Amino acid sequence: MNAPTGRLESSLTLPQPYLLFLGDTTEAGYAKTAFGLADWAADRCVGELAIGGCTVTTGLPPMSPAQARAAGARSLVIGVANQGGVIGDSWIAALVEAMEAGLDIVSGLHVRLASLPALAEAAKRTGQRLIDVRTPPPSIPIGNGRKRSGKRLLTVGTDCALGKKYTALALHRAFVERGIDADFRATGQTGIMIAGGGMPMDAVVSDFEAGAAEILSPDAPADHWDLIEGQGSIFNPAYAAVSLGLLHGSQPDVFVVCHDPTRKVILGMESFALPSIEEVIDLTIRLGSRTNPAIRCGGVSLNTSSYDAEAAEALMAGERRRLGLPVTDPIRGGASFDALVENILA
Repeated sequence: MNAPTGRLESSLTLPQPYLLFLGDTTEAGYAKTAFGLADWAADRCVGELAIGGCTVTTGLPPMSPAQARAAGARSLVIGVANQGGVIGDSWIAALVEAMEAGLDIVSGLHVRLASLPALAEAAKRTGQRLIDVRTPPPSIPIGNGRKRSGKRLLTVGTDCALGKKYTALALHRAFVERGIDADFRATGQTGIMIAGGGMPMDAVVSDFEAGAAEILSPDAPADHWDLIEGQGSIFNPAYAAVSLGLLHGSQPDVFVVCHDPTRKVILGMESFALPSIEEVIDLTIRLGSRTNPAIRCGGVSLNTSSYDAEAAEALMAGERRRLGLPVTDPIRGGASFDALVENILA
């Protein structure tokens, strides 16, 4: 139990800039990879590509693969993170066209690109690369539960795809601006593409989830903070396993609950009601205290993108009074976000 915790030594060099592929997506939550890159790595994105039936957009210019290549793009990034991480049959022609235009294909989905014969053949014929981001490093140890030095924050959620990555990135930026020694620790494909490294937690075998989280956030100086991107939700019938392993292995001193106030049911599982913020706080403390008895909730991050400014502030003010915690939308920022940062650091 007292064995040293290993360290993740990895970096990711992807061919940039990117053309973001939206496929035929109709649910914005399933295009979170595209939105994440457009919002946090806009300088590395030249445009977007959609096929018939797609109803979402990042706001980037629509481009064909040839147009994107002429504009400087070097790869097409599959910007969809759907249930099961699969590549639809309807996507294949567009991906082959991208390789024929001179673009590598980058994917964070569970399915391996080279396992699809049409893509493997096109890659061999064109010389373009098929790059899978969701590949864990070899020889991940099991978790040992040893208390590590340094400070850690984990974003947790009432559900998937509602702001855990954005909250961790916004907090990391705020910490750095304050001169605090901090790292953003990516745990999903989009975060890894933004950060240039990380641990694809949902591709790790369950027995090794906690160990993977431990090596992602190793021993650090006492005043160093790791801002760890959360995954899934401990209330999600499909994804609770990765969420719990990440919670135990991260040993967070502080967690922030992320929530979309317009969502009433689990995304893609409409027979399951969304848990309340209070339920998430209670269960996270009870489960997280197994590896860090001092765990506490630093506040709440609300995704108020569907509200106007006045309605968003009224909602957040009401939640502050009800919960007795800082409540903010990190994307809106302002005094409420500063209050969250101060409470985390208190």
